[in-house]
Amino acid sequence: MDLLNLDPLLRQALAEDLGRGDITTDAILGPTGSSTVEEIRFQATLIAKENLVLAGWPIFIRVFQLLGEVEAQLRCEEGAPICSGDTVGRLEGKASLLLKGERVALNFLQRMCGVATLTRSYVERVAHTQAKVLDTRKTTPLWRALEKYAVRMGGGINHRVGLDDGILIKENHIAVAGGVREAIEACQSSMNHLQRVEVEVRNHQEIRQALSAGADIILLDNMTAEQVQEAVEMIGGRCLIEVSGGVNEKNIVQYAEAGADYISLGVLTHSSPSSDLSLILEPR
Repeated sequence: MDLLNLDPLLRQALAEDLGRGDITTDAILGPTGSSTVEEIRFQATLIAKENLVLAGWPIFIRVFQLLGEVEAQLRCEEGAPICSGDTVGRLEGKASLLLKGERVALNFLQRMCGVATLTRSYVERVAHTQAKVLDTRKTTPLWRALEKYAVRMGGGINHRVGLDDGILIKENHIAVAGGVREAIEACQSSMNHLQRVEVEVRNHQEIRQALSAGADIILLDNMTAEQVQEAVEMIGGRCLIEVSGGVNEKNIVQYAEAGADYISLGVLTHSSPSSDLSLILEPR
């Protein structure tokens, strides 16, 4: 994760929260830093208030670093499972810095841990199969790098990062091109030798067209687990198979056991709940 490229986003988040200044902290400590209270270094302990998967510690720390000097110590590793009540890490710095960065830093961390935690729950459900859990481009605007990083920390695999990252022919592309074969052949004629063509299909006829045109990956869209199993038998290992649409925690095992190589889930990034963490300050 390139923190420098993310700095503008983090600065915007701080500006949104701080506005013209933290009037509560400034009232207590003094706006000019003249109060001796502000110069006392405080220790902040980050505590998990529920079971979660850690993702986003570098971002959490970077928020504080953009405000000033801070020392940090992580007690575990990114991607590690954390139990409720565990100490995740500690910070040390001026009281004003810790107070002004607290909410923004926690917002980033709680969101990213939530994505990682939900991802891990799906990954563990299908661990006994060959299926790999993928994310999608259904991400929060400007948060894509953060949310896809969190998916990786949860054990998932990133699908396309952006439209320039891979060829995926969807229903509307097929409509514009005039058919499955036409869309595939148009992409094949313009791609390089390192790229693959993936095409979304809705029925057996489109599967046959995709196979005939030489698709590398077939995306089975909004099919039942039974329909996926039929498609897997029909495809017979001639290309990789991705499943998307209608998949949830209750049925993902059925889709995985039906023979899917990949299962992509928008829910990982567009509907994951934020994890609950707390930052507790104490004087050194």
